[in-house]
Amino acid sequence: MFPTLGLFNKLACPDSNNCTRPQCLFSHSSTLPPPPPLVPRLPLPSQPPNTATASTSAKSKDALIPTKRPAISSPPANAPPKVFEPPRKLQKVGTLQRPSAIPSSSRTESGVPVLRINAAQSLVPLPVRQTMLKTLYDHFVVLYSSIQSSDSLLASEHALKQEDEIYRKSTKLTYRNAVIQCVGRIKRREQPTSISHPSVGTEDEIAEREQAQKSLESLHLSGELLQPLVHSVKDLESWGYFIDIPPGPGGDQPSHVGKLAKCDRCGQYFQVESHDFKQKCIYHWGKPYTSKVEGQKVRTYTCCSRPVADGEGCSHGPHVFYESKPEELHARHPFSFLSSPEPDKPKLDVVALDCEMIYTTGGMRVARVSIVDGRGKEILDEFIKMDEGVDVIDYNTRFSGITAENLGSALLTLKSIRSTLDSMIDTNTILIGHALDNDLKTLRIIHHRCIDTAILFPHRAGPPYRRSLKDLVREKLGKMIQMGDATEGHSSVEDASSTLDLLRWYILNKQKSAVQSGAAT
Repeated sequence: MFPTLGLFNKLACPDSNNCTRPQCLFSHSSTLPPPPPLVPRLPLPSQPPNTATASTSAKSKDALIPTKRPAISSPPANAPPKVFEPPRKLQKVGTLQRPSAIPSSSRTESGVPVLRINAAQSLVPLPVRQTMLKTLYDHFVVLYSSIQSSDSLLASEHALKQEDEIYRKSTKLTYRNAVIQCVGRIKRREQPTSISHPSVGTEDEIAEREQAQKSLESLHLSGELLQPLVHSVKDLESWGYFIDIPPGPGGDQPSHVGKLAKCDRCGQYFQVESHDFKQKCIYHWGKPYTSKVEGQKVRTYTCCSRPVADGEGCSHGPHVFYESKPEELHARHPFSFLSSPEPDKPKLDVVALDCEMIYTTGGMRVARVSIVDGRGKEILDEFIKMDEGVDVIDYNTRFSGITAENLGSALLTLKSIRSTLDSMIDTNTILIGHALDNDLKTLRIIHHRCIDTAILFPHRAGPPYRRSLKDLVREKLGKMIQMGDATEGHSSVEDASSTLDLLRWYILNKQKSAVQSGAAT
């Protein structure tokens, strides 16, 4: 036998003195109180009890035996089936969304943007992402070193967007390597010379632009394709186009020297002079626009941000004048139609045209003309020499990009350029342009087969207001044009090509959606 553990030593033996166990587990000490007497179980009666006994027994059973749970009744035959849902902890309460890198104006003293996200929701530790963001920012700063002056926040904004693109496409394990690979591709990019350069932007933005450009370039604009978009003569006339040659001989008064004219800049009247421009004009070269300052509308100029109410101009230069009446323009240089079609000499069926103008003693005259065909290939780009007796008052370089050196090398006059155009295009050619009526007026051309993107994309205020080509190209094509400063100005080749791409976008998007909606109805 194994020795006892003594667990019952403090309990009195129930048999007390009558215990016959040689080694009892219980205590037989006289100091312990005796155990309670055992209650013997009564035997079951052999005969049925009387009514009183049965009633007492039933009451005792009800008190001792718990009541049974009610039975679940079966559902009706027409009741809908019950949907059994999984436990709450196993139910999907929503899909996991990765927090994005929110662009913020918060930056460190060195210019590094600060990542504004919830650290608990990020799959990659926030310190790691902030370090990778700084790496991307440093390389964007190097890439944009030549254009940083035009937009000081460009590197910061693109670094934030690039980090967000990488994070969304990566996992916790591949994130760091993805950033390193992206940095290597940024190093291999071409140094941009302007904000509209193809290498400016995040990787997704560049890929999206390339794909969109391929779609645009693959669309060849033919006369048959563009015929439904050609404006009617009535529409052209309502938008300020000249549809007939003005009366008179034309070209009999090439210059306005010695006569009074109203300055197109300051509104004062001045005497047009040939060479000695002594009268100085103080003007604003920008346009007035409306903005809200402390809840009040204020009209200010885009050039200097001065209020229109101040009156004082911000720029100095000579007085210039602009003529718009058909008979005045016809007197300076005659209008004419393009050449008639010749079966043995086929001409281009579609061209995009743009001109650059300068101020002269004969009003505003064309100084450069550029033409691209329906595929976007440059066909003509020439500077134009002024006619005899017409002198330049202002080259308007800020907008035209024309300098004295450009016109010094020009060989063709407006008459010669018109002959060159007649050898390329005729009255059946579809001319494309933005505010094309201005270009045709300076070229002294009357034409009825025109597509004007200023009419295709109307201003929300309606005519005569027109949206600028720069804003339309930025909105529809995601490109920046006309970014030259006061010494560079615009490029007529760039404007003509952009107008062509804008028309392609219209055909691929707006016209296609209109056809689809018409077919659906």
